[in-house]
Amino acid sequence: MSDLGRLVAGRYRLAERVGRGGMGTVWRAEDELLGRHVAVKKLHVPPHLDDDEIRTLHERTRREARSAARITHAHVIVVHDVVDDEGLPCIVMEYIPSVTLGDVLAERGSLAPAEAARHGLAMAAALRAAHDAGVLHRDVKPANVLLGHDGRTVLTDFGIAVESGTPSLTRTGELIGSVRYLAPERLRSAEPSPACDLWSLGVTLYEAVEGRHPFERGTAMETAYAIATEPHAPPRAAGELAPLIEGLLVKDPEHRTPAHEAERLLRRAAATGPGTGTGTAVIDPAGPASVPAPAAPARRDGRGTGRRAALWCGSAAVVAGCVTGGVLLWPGDGGEASGARPATGASRPAVPPVPSGYHLARQEGGLALPVRDGWTRKNLPGGDVAYIDPTGLVGLRVNVAEFAGSDPVEHWRRTEESQTRRDNPGYERVRMAATTFRGAPAGYWEFTFDGKARKFRAVEMAFSDDDGTQYVVYLSAPNERWKQYRPVFDAAVKGIRLDG
Repeated sequence: MSDLGRLVAGRYRLAERVGRGGMGTVWRAEDELLGRHVAVKKLHVPPHLDDDEIRTLHERTRREARSAARITHAHVIVVHDVVDDEGLPCIVMEYIPSVTLGDVLAERGSLAPAEAARHGLAMAAALRAAHDAGVLHRDVKPANVLLGHDGRTVLTDFGIAVESGTPSLTRTGELIGSVRYLAPERLRSAEPSPACDLWSLGVTLYEAVEGRHPFERGTAMETAYAIATEPHAPPRAAGELAPLIEGLLVKDPEHRTPAHEAERLLRRAAATGPGTGTGTAVIDPAGPASVPAPAAPARRDGRGTGRRAALWCGSAAVVAGCVTGGVLLWPGDGGEASGARPATGASRPAVPPVPSGYHLARQEGGLALPVRDGWTRKNLPGGDVAYIDPTGLVGLRVNVAEFAGSDPVEHWRRTEESQTRRDNPGYERVRMAATTFRGAPAGYWEFTFDGKARKFRAVEMAFSDDDGTQYVVYLSAPNERWKQYRPVFDAAVKGIRLDG
């Protein structure tokens, strides 16, 4: 009997089968409560399994949902719910009209290096977010990469992901994952690590540009042996991606290219070559960690770089408390906004024009940046300047301070985050990381919190100039309108002028 048209959990009506894998079938369904399309993944239970194996399958399905739900990132599939259907768990996810990277490679054979790099950059950002959340994917491969019709590249199928602190569902000696994409250390029964996912990313990139697997042999056993012991043929069509692919396919995980370097090389490769016409957009709200360098430090006056409370908490009044910290990069354009003073010895990059609907607002300390027309300037205690939108619910804050410390990310994690959690009900970290901004050390902090009448989202970037001055840009807005207002923050940081 076909499942087409069935109502799952009294809410999700199955409309079209859109995919089928080893662990389940994915349906496009209509959420009859909210009137939206969703994807429903139904578990497969082979008839020969015993009760313990069936319980393991059920638990893996629940873990898949939990693993994906722990990660907030534009390139990771969003999980809405886990429901029961005739005694089997089903995962309800966002529905993304798409094809898989595997489908595209089967049809086209291979991709141009720049196009492969753009997809790879999105995958690397998704893996970095997963690893930061304590989740290893363990099954990175072209079939698990969705290429959305809207341009998104999304990592999906966390069905065999493992979270830190959870017991294993595998038996001793059991290999989990697609053999063709397993890292050599996993074939030698080593514990999985983030480096294993990076190996799988390298195999996927090799396959994308070369049109073949780097270790393909006649049988799965021979392929596994080649992965563990034999060298791969050097990529011939990888262009700018060649050094990265070689670095990711190093058999010793200790010497494998790390995540931050992978993202840097992918960003560079994505910026080269002709347009591909795929429209792939790398949407990275946190920005990749380019290098593990110290970011802008706390102030000398002991206040730290941020008094973490909402600037705008559901009313037009500006609260004196503010946020500080984090760092933003733009993967789509090399991760570095133009216009800031470069590091010593570097040439000054071109300053982008002020976008339409914005004006250049000048601050003390030689800083100028684009601000939306019609926003009202307010001077806050401590020298901060805020620009408030007409509703009073959205604001952009700017601060210029003397350089005075070492690593703010460590400081945030040790002290600032606990204060933020205490002062802001419902605080949840989205992303906190050290990175670089136009070649200078920087840090990034993004989080959500509850205002009096609605949920808010905040993002902040801090970086230091080569003379030691620290610059901080912060945006807070209602969470449900975040996509509308996040570009205000991006435009401000991309358009920074120093000594303006």
